Amino acid sequence: MNEQRGKGEEGSRRKPYGERGSRVRSAPEDISRHVAKKSLGQNFLVDPNAQRAIADAIHPGPDDELLEIGPGRGALTQRLAGRVRRLLLVELDNQLAAALTARFSEDNSVTVIHEDFMEVDLDAVSEDVEQLKVIGNIPYNITSPIIFRLLERRPRPRAVVLMIQREVADRILAQPGSKAFGALAVGVRAVADVERVLNVGRGAFRPAPDVDSTVIRITPHQPPRLTPEVEVALRTLTRAAFGQRRKQLQRILRDAYGLSPDTIEGIARRVGFDPRDRPETLQPTTFVQLAEALLHLTPQD
Repeated sequence: MNEQRGKGEEGSRRKPYGERGSRVRSAPEDISRHVAKKSLGQNFLVDPNAQRAIADAIHPGPDDELLEIGPGRGALTQRLAGRVRRLLLVELDNQLAAALTARFSEDNSVTVIHEDFMEVDLDAVSEDVEQLKVIGNIPYNITSPIIFRLLERRPRPRAVVLMIQREVADRILAQPGSKAFGALAVGVRAVADVERVLNVGRGAFRPAPDVDSTVIRITPHQPPRLTPEVEVALRTLTRAAFGQRRKQLQRILRDAYGLSPDTIEGIARRVGFDPRDRPETLQPTTFVQLAEALLHLTPQD
């Protein structure tokens, strides 16, 4: 929760802080005393056991290039620096970016990027995005945009470990048939494997957030199992389906795609679902098959 699509002064700045060893002005003497800014969604992780567990969850190795989203006061950074070949720190907060630059000015393996992560061009900052690992304790109000910025692109990072709101983690990991199952679960799990690493209580942060947290590990499928066209079709389908989740699939397909009852029946037989089913009952793999069928509809259908 250390970096946010900002508002005000920090949010208006979009330039990288500078190269390593660049001149730093007004850097805090003690980064640990930095006061969290509510406007940037900052809640700093202070529990050392949680810090170690999260850093270890990305399996840092000496040949790795690793990007940390919102390093804040460096709780995870201090447990990652020296364990990877190249560490990229993306920090929006002016004072923290300056302090981190000063702190690691003598370490050529660490680069501080003073920018909003949502504006960072991964292809420009990473040597090889397909081998890049990403870690972060991210602001909860933009969790989904960050996740989809990492997953709705090609190539995708090799592995992603994120601390997110527990309720959002539950939605990503939800099983079909549950109230929590929806477009987020389908969208993420269609392109990646996801697992819960650990739950983190509110007391592990300063200031304490209003919600509990969960660390998840996302491992994008490499090579991708879906074509770019099918991924786009899947996103269109899930938006239509879960935007009307109380309706039956036959009604959704009729309204969103203008399909006739006969066409819907034919697709349902090929894919293997009941047209009377509601969206939350389908497996993510069934949504993928349905998206593929809709993408390849012919006039004869």
